[in-house]
Amino acid sequence: MTTNPTSRDYNKASVLDVILARAPLTRNELIELTGLSKATVSRAVEELRADGFVVDGGVDEVTGRGRRSTFLDVPGTTGHVVGVSFGAQTTGVLMTDLRGREIRHMTVPTADHDEVGAAAAWLADLIAQAGASAEGPLRQIVAAVPGRVRNGTEIFAPAESMKIFAGPDLHRAIQERVDAPVLLDSDANASLLGILTKDATIRNAALFSVSTILNFAACTDHEIARGNTPTFGDIGVLSSGVGGETLDDLLSTRGLLRYARTRGMHLDRVDDLWLEPQEGAARSEVLEAFTTAIVTAVSVVTVTLDPESVFFVGRLRELVDDVLPEVRRRLAQGLPTVPEIRTVPHLIGLSTAQGAVYACLTMAQERLREAVLGARRQGHPVERSTPAF
Repeated sequence: MTTNPTSRDYNKASVLDVILARAPLTRNELIELTGLSKATVSRAVEELRADGFVVDGGVDEVTGRGRRSTFLDVPGTTGHVVGVSFGAQTTGVLMTDLRGREIRHMTVPTADHDEVGAAAAWLADLIAQAGASAEGPLRQIVAAVPGRVRNGTEIFAPAESMKIFAGPDLHRAIQERVDAPVLLDSDANASLLGILTKDATIRNAALFSVSTILNFAACTDHEIARGNTPTFGDIGVLSSGVGGETLDDLLSTRGLLRYARTRGMHLDRVDDLWLEPQEGAARSEVLEAFTTAIVTAVSVVTVTLDPESVFFVGRLRELVDDVLPEVRRRLAQGLPTVPEIRTVPHLIGLSTAQGAVYACLTMAQERLREAVLGARRQGHPVERSTPAF
């Protein structure tokens, strides 16, 4: 028989929420953080222990007189999650437990694939390698890609070298090869989610991922904005304000390298714009175009979304740093209010995977909470080695 959750169930779920957020911690800390009575917390802990969601994790050090307290923790058998950054050049895989503690991370060059199934098998193998030492079941996978993603399954306008992944086939192929729910997301959304997770004070913000392609993300009231059509977030098609160049032509590594070469700069890679000494009118022209494109992009999102902050991540971040003073000066001349603009340190392959992990944890922890609220046991609790949810 199924019944509605009781106040006892909600207290139990509240205790679990705090353990997932703060473990390892003591019962006294649980009482303080939840505001529940000692008896309520003790009962909830024992039930969660019987469900397999909580274990003892050592004892604290006590100075002076008094009894040591046992730390409570989330067992490895509860499971783990995986965030993947599937980039055009680099792929990162990060595996954590349900508390968000790293089990293993890997960063490797992205292999060239001419067939979606082979790429999915390659990703599934990387995930299996990362989880070789993990306990419990794999609960969730989120893979971030350089492109726009709808409904967690369908990719639109990926990077040029990843065009074979446009559509739903990559999601389907990965899902067939792993024993866990799979969702896709854009690398920009994953990067912004990583920032939001680390700073709860951010309400409205925009983010530009300036790498292989220009990708865009935004949040309203601390929630990632997601559109219903493929057009949402396609800011790269807009005019940059420089000749016939689009924003993607000047704010992506591929596009900016092409533009620099047409201006007479003999560059092997776009990084040489800031890593190697570059003088002359050609470099000045390239930086001027890059600056104008950033001013245009920030102006567009400022007048349409009214963000408090605008972030830049990706391979072109260092070049953004070089021109930011001029960008701010021009924006102040044209806009009544200029949002905070800053670049964010970005570890290629890992930072985006971290954002993907945060998305995994939110989903897995929510399912765990639903399992706690939906569990109506008959009789005495039964010890479980692997929680069911």
